[in-house]
Amino acid sequence: MQFQAPESLSEQIAQHIGRQIITGALRPGERIQELKVAGELDVSRGSVREALLILERRHLIRIYPRKGAVVSGMTPELVNSLYDIYLNLLEMLADRFMARRTENDEQPLLQAIHQLCRRLSGDPSEVGEVIDGGLEVMRRCYPVVANPYLEETLENFRPAISRTYYLVLANDPGEMQVSRTYFQRIADRVEADDHQGVTEVIRAFGEHQREVALQALARDESLTVEPAS
Repeated sequence: MQFQAPESLSEQIAQHIGRQIITGALRPGERIQELKVAGELDVSRGSVREALLILERRHLIRIYPRKGAVVSGMTPELVNSLYDIYLNLLEMLADRFMARRTENDEQPLLQAIHQLCRRLSGDPSEVGEVIDGGLEVMRRCYPVVANPYLEETLENFRPAISRTYYLVLANDPGEMQVSRTYFQRIADRVEADDHQGVTEVIRAFGEHQREVALQALARDESLTVEPAS
């Protein structure tokens, strides 16, 4: 039997603030005040401080001496750096999954993809659910791949990649249909036992997301704000 400890209070606070950053409710350059957050959530400043350290490790905020926590900007350089490494990790995950999977292993993955495609065909305002659904597709591969280091690394990138994916979907509702097309192609390639095809579609999808995110940053320079220390 395996026991999992409930998420700590600091982790819950980090996820709460993180969602606000991912969705743009907290904008780049905006200060996050410990005392204000502690009062709004009725928690201790110590728990908030720990949550902010978690968010800094996830590259969503920066903490400056005497200035405190500030929401990080999304510069083109950071977006490129993120996708450079994240796409390689996804391709590794997909390659290992395709090499090790059985027919029974395919079904949970295909089920998650088909469920996500239904969401992508629905209400375009449900961006958060779509992002969660995309991450769930990735997580269905973890038990088959059985590489805890790869899993932990991908999970650590989840907030940053969620932020850029939200930017892509929120800026152009048509990207919901584009995402649906790519996910359906992934499902088709898995069912066809096309190892190379799966990784090629993942690479093409990621490069498309990168390009759309960079275009969004070029249109709105306020997203790239990086306050001076």
